[in-house]
Amino acid sequence: MSLLWVKINFMGTLYLVATPIGNLEDMSPRAVRTLQRVRLIAAEDTRRTRKLLAHFDIHTPLTSYFEHNKLTKLDFILAELEQGDVALVSDAGMPAINDPGYELVKAALAAGREVVPLPGPSAPLTALAVSGLPTDAFLYLGYLPPRATERRKSLERVRDLPYTLILLETPHRLLKALEDILSVLGDRRIAVAREMTKMFEEYWRGHVSQALSHFASRGARGEFTLVIEGQRAASVARWSEAQLQHAIRRELRRGRSASQVAAALARPSGWKRKDIYKLITLNK
Repeated sequence: MSLLWVKINFMGTLYLVATPIGNLEDMSPRAVRTLQRVRLIAAEDTRRTRKLLAHFDIHTPLTSYFEHNKLTKLDFILAELEQGDVALVSDAGMPAINDPGYELVKAALAAGREVVPLPGPSAPLTALAVSGLPTDAFLYLGYLPPRATERRKSLERVRDLPYTLILLETPHRLLKALEDILSVLGDRRIAVAREMTKMFEEYWRGHVSQALSHFASRGARGEFTLVIEGQRAASVARWSEAQLQHAIRRELRRGRSASQVAAALARPSGWKRKDIYKLITLNK
């Protein structure tokens, strides 16, 4: 019995430690205490995590665990768990959400290890809470694909869902993403959160067409989280003619024919295909 107790006692726990998404004062005392006492910290970006650890005077050994080494590092981290506790942190926010930590959690559970979360900051939930859009049912999409064709396909798959949609976007792809959101999902209500909890944080609310104009004129800087209303709420609003004309011009610039544009915009705009086609031909 005593030997069995010793074996169980030395089985390490994998701690998922949430870290600030901007403001370092959001770091919890429990997170600091856990990072101080574990035998190893697995970090998505060791350079960023070293700054965090230095700020809180934490000297625990650090190892990298990111997208391109996540499979080769699994055995090493599991071996460390044989000797004691390990903490997993991401660049910011809750690890294992939209990052390679998922693979480590799955492997640790399969190996019979205990996995314990230390909850804290989360960019998707923070943006959702302040969006002013329904929070009772939502769908987190992570980052949209960088290629336009794949991005539009991803949006088409969720177009008819009633859930509030949450996604992340980079500054250099924000305008392209907003254009495709407008084209595929329609001119829905949207909240755009930028640089949350940081010095230049911004929360913008309006419709997708307005967001496109706003960030096209001001420029897109920082990290963005987009919260978009679901189909059930958006379906009651028919686009104005001005909104429709804006979308038509954009689609024509992409080289689409009048019939292709009419077919693509009919559903999200709430206009009949023949009426859209008529508008296009009258303006030629």
